Amino acid sequence: MNTTTPPFLQPGDRVVLFDGVCKLCNGSVRFLIRHDRHKKIKLASVQSVEGQALLAWFCLPTERFDTMAFIEGNTLYVRSEAFLRVMKHLPQPWRLLTVMSVIPKGIRDWCYDRIAQNRYRLFGRYDTCQLPSADHKGRFLDDQD
Repeated sequence: MNTTTPPFLQPGDRVVLFDGVCKLCNGSVRFLIRHDRHKKIKLASVQSVEGQALLAWFCLPTERFDTMAFIEGNTLYVRSEAFLRVMKHLPQPWRLLTVMSVIPKGIRDWCYDRIAQNRYRLFGRYDTCQLPSADHKGRFLDDQD
């Protein structure tokens, strides 16, 4: 693992990487924007220049990525662990979801994978990445000042 800061990030940054054409993933991003009132978490689609660079930095596939990823400092979390790490940074009652960490990781990830593998069929997809709206200014890595 690299010891330097991942590209486009500042020390201490937290970033969610998400599939920008997935309707479920975009809904999750809107949820994060609404509930992360203190703007602790930044966002980047895996299709963006920033997302692609971060995937490559962590030696992950850049052409197809079937999970949410959460970067905290120099550490990457994926699947159910990424979800739990994100919930830890949200206010109550959402933080209570971290109680799911008592479920063995293998079971959590199996459930996560079932949803991730079927997300387009269950929730749909956009033809292109959705663009952030004006009230999302500063939340995405590609629009940082």
